[in-house]
Amino acid sequence: MTKLLEKVFDDLSHLSDVEQNAIAALIQDELLWDISLKNSKKELSKLAQEALKEHKEGKTDNKGW
Repeated sequence: MTKLLEKVFDDLSHLSDVEQNAIAALIQDELLWDISLKNSKKELSKLAQEALKEHKEGKTDNKGW
């Protein structure tokens, strides 16, 4: 563990249990989001390619924007 992370954990240890749990939940959500994005890069790339193709073919509009 890095020195900075050790300091952060030490600082957090002085907070109440409720505050610690709230911060832990935020960190966990961020990690899960990062994992999810890494695992879906291939699918997202495929969807982006399809969207660009449809746009180039004139199958899209921007009326909702």
